[in-house]
Amino acid sequence: MFEGNVRDAGTGEPLAGAQVSVVGRETRAVTRGDGSFHLTGLAAGGYVLRADRLGYRGATVVVTVGTERARRAVAESAEVVIELVPSPIALENLVVTATISERAAAEALRPVSVMAGDVLQRQMTATVAGTLASMPGLAATRMGPSVAQPVIRGLSGDRVLMLEDGIAVGDASNSGADHTTALDPSSARRIEVVRGPGALLYGGNALGGVINVIRDEIPSAVPRHLTGAATLQTQTATGSLAGSATSVFAISESVPLRVEVAARTAGDLKTPAGTLLNTDGELLSGGAGTAWVSDWGRVGTSFRGYRNYYGIPGGFVGGHEEGVRIEMERFSSKLRTAVEEPVGPFRNLRFDATHTWYTHREIEASDIVGTIFEQQSASADVLGRHGRWGPFTAGAMGGRASWEDFGYGGSLYTPDTRRLKAALYLLEEVDLGSLQIESGLRYDWTLTDPGEDRISDIGEIRDRRFPSLSGSLGVLYNSTSGLVLGASVVRAFRTPDVTELYSEGPHLAAYVFEVGNPSLEGEVGRGLDVFVRYESERLRAEVTGFHNDIRNHIYGEDTGRLSRVRLPIYQFRGNDAVFTGFEAGVDVDAGRGLALEGVASLVKGSLKGSGRPLPLVPPLKGHVAVKYERPSWYVRAEAEMANRQDRVGEFETPTHGYTVFNAAAGVRVTVGGRLNVLTVSLANAANAEYRNHLSRVKEIMPEAARSLNVTYRVVF
Repeated sequence: MFEGNVRDAGTGEPLAGAQVSVVGRETRAVTRGDGSFHLTGLAAGGYVLRADRLGYRGATVVVTVGTERARRAVAESAEVVIELVPSPIALENLVVTATISERAAAEALRPVSVMAGDVLQRQMTATVAGTLASMPGLAATRMGPSVAQPVIRGLSGDRVLMLEDGIAVGDASNSGADHTTALDPSSARRIEVVRGPGALLYGGNALGGVINVIRDEIPSAVPRHLTGAATLQTQTATGSLAGSATSVFAISESVPLRVEVAARTAGDLKTPAGTLLNTDGELLSGGAGTAWVSDWGRVGTSFRGYRNYYGIPGGFVGGHEEGVRIEMERFSSKLRTAVEEPVGPFRNLRFDATHTWYTHREIEASDIVGTIFEQQSASADVLGRHGRWGPFTAGAMGGRASWEDFGYGGSLYTPDTRRLKAALYLLEEVDLGSLQIESGLRYDWTLTDPGEDRISDIGEIRDRRFPSLSGSLGVLYNSTSGLVLGASVVRAFRTPDVTELYSEGPHLAAYVFEVGNPSLEGEVGRGLDVFVRYESERLRAEVTGFHNDIRNHIYGEDTGRLSRVRLPIYQFRGNDAVFTGFEAGVDVDAGRGLALEGVASLVKGSLKGSGRPLPLVPPLKGHVAVKYERPSWYVRAEAEMANRQDRVGEFETPTHGYTVFNAAAGVRVTVGGRLNVLTVSLANAANAEYRNHLSRVKEIMPEAARSLNVTYRVVF
């Protein structure tokens, strides 16, 4: 066991509720009221520890863990102390998603954003997409407060890979605008977002990017005392009440147990123009995870259940006047084995196995089940990371195999389909001092089998095979002055999903009649990112320009015709497209606790050749904010802005620009040795009537009215 203490650098006061982690491992602990922490499962050797706490700048220290005999001989006065300096802006965020090894965000070879701490608590909504919508390059399509899907750089669906602790979620969120992601963000410790293609560790399909919700379902260390967090949240715009609680405790010296439960209930959304009916919902989620932890590593498992019951508003062409109710359930299990000691040429190894069962029912008036989606999946992943190999400083290689079974019922004529996937990948990095070079290759093979060959109204239904090769090359220049220059080029491939290939029939909750195309070819994306970063003690800034050329971009095009059941017909087709834009973010510590923040992003999506705009592309958007922060409290004022969007696809209506004012305040106090955080925010303070261009209900109602949101969280 390794022990230490976290304190305020100025006053020397102990800091409760600080997160202490071992860089490069998943081992972490939370400080108690006296600032102490305890880390287990560390073999003899050198480690880098990092401490983070709300209101402070993160700090790292290098420590050495000796043998048991040496540890008994060390005096208590040798305890490691980590001192944190108060700061109104967060610096040196570490990221693990889409990187060879954990590193500072400023050192990542592709644009990465992290949401944690105060920001995550203030922005928390019922959906992951809604929580992240204010980040650079991100937006959310909506069909009410319970339904949101993420959009990164104008791309959505399975072009944005959703992960939970690094593992794909396995739901049907990419099969319709009414399908929300089967993830509850309330218990997340942090959320990491990789913008743009190139996440070769996870899959070539991620042309838009990767979102990783990190909650540490399988514990990686044995706590000396009970640790965890509990959260309560309410929001007046929906009358919602939500709560979550997570605890980790020791069953024995080598076995921890993590238990989690979360629930949410909400009413219909209130807007400045009235109430958007049938948008209420109920959510229940819970899970448990355990592991056997040793100096060499750990082996653990977790189980999670999720149920979401929510409404889709009515009033659309072809839709029910009263709307549709949706009931989704997801049960998942995971097995993870991590070997932290060298094995042959590898510095460490990790093996993951998962199984997910998911069902989704769309219930029409009079409790008639109109549409059914069922999905069962299993996967196995192996990942090995190595140190120096010849010219390579570090690298990772691995493979993945998965099986998915899709079932459809009700009014859908989409055939039940099985999909097999296999992949191999390799990433290598060369460190030349101030210059870093990373290259990667990934080969994917996909078989999509609808069960039987037949001729249908949409074409010849048959099995399809999609072999693909993806690759990336990135260069990063890190100057001693804090200026970082980077560029990356990527070739990525996306396989058409089952809905795009074989769908045939009405999808009432989405108010469309979907027509697939079994002859679709895969998408091939060629992306270029160029970015500039600067980070000092008082300034953090990043500007990124991107160009993403996609051959055979697949999208559902509104044909302007109505089906026999009076629903708009959407035909899936592929055309070459291009997405170009920029993202920018800046945080300035103006001194004496005052901080300024600005974020802006723009994407332009067009069909090549004709130059015709693509539908559902967000306009120029962003926000500016001013914040005054002390270690124990803060206040913040923000203006959220979006430009008019008149670059619209066929049968899509333009939207006006808007400015929305938000305000927030928070306090952090230690009571009984526990960190307590209370956040009060006022969204849309002026009660402005505005419409999100990506909202599927913007023709019916505007966005939420003025809303008072209160969140209380205790960390123990």
